Amino acid sequence: MASIFSIFKRGLAKTTTKVTRSIAGMFTGIKAHGEASFEELEALLISADFGVPASLRIVGDIRDRYEQGQIATDADLVQVAAGTVMDILNSRKRGINAAPAGTPTVILMVGVNGSGKTTTIGKLASRLKGEGKKVVLAACDTFRAAAVEQLLLWGERTGCQVVSSKHGADPASVAFDATKAAIARGADYLLIDTAGRQQNQKGLMDELAKIRRSIEKVCPGAPHEVWLTVDSTLGANVLSQAREFSKTTGVTGLVLTKLDGTGKGGMVVALHQEFELPTFYIGLGEQPEDLQPFSAEYYTNALFGKEEE
Repeated sequence: MASIFSIFKRGLAKTTTKVTRSIAGMFTGIKAHGEASFEELEALLISADFGVPASLRIVGDIRDRYEQGQIATDADLVQVAAGTVMDILNSRKRGINAAPAGTPTVILMVGVNGSGKTTTIGKLASRLKGEGKKVVLAACDTFRAAAVEQLLLWGERTGCQVVSSKHGADPASVAFDATKAAIARGADYLLIDTAGRQQNQKGLMDELAKIRRSIEKVCPGAPHEVWLTVDSTLGANVLSQAREFSKTTGVTGLVLTKLDGTGKGGMVVALHQEFELPTFYIGLGEQPEDLQPFSAEYYTNALFGKEEE
């Protein structure tokens, strides 16, 4: 089986190419052109979707080290940039909020249409089952028939019970029933799929609040996590999504999907810089093993084209 680092490296190849091209030869430019080259580097990082605050912070650290005489080569420059990125990513790091012993850890997945919620839940169920955990899935996207069918398929594939209802059923009722079922079956995890919605659709956002209330009636303190799935191909556009979902649904963490299909992987850094949210998993390909727990070290080393040590 491929090493975990090689999965990160393969998945981030497009972004890595963009970043390394941006930085290549930059030290020579700084020596020749000074401040203009720092501004150029800021623009290049912003174009790679690192976001303005993170780009300014990275370049600020490079400028400080350069002025202190600590940067003499492009390799030194990359080392400083990588160190700053690692600091940004590690500052949000924490473990999953687990439920008290004897009750399931409830994870509610939210996000816009097409962000990869259902697929992520299926892959996460596969991973947790592989770790010997008992998992129940809840099909609360009752408006898209394909979503229920897709989750049922994942249930068959992974051997997980799926709680679902008829098309158009009340999602909060399904969540209520699923939570009762997860407790009755002694499940370790309940993973809840929800309908995709745009962050400006107030009615659908209110529905998420109703789902949360239904879960808590059965299992006080749940959901223990509310994870926003983010389509990484959208680059910096995901910042407004994260902002609105955080306000209205109490997002506690991020899952970044489709990183393998984009050169916009810098947005991971942008999200971490702007929000007090950790990233728990990232999607780096189509296979179940391509959903990996987020590693700041692997991500940063892959991003800057470093080899596995």
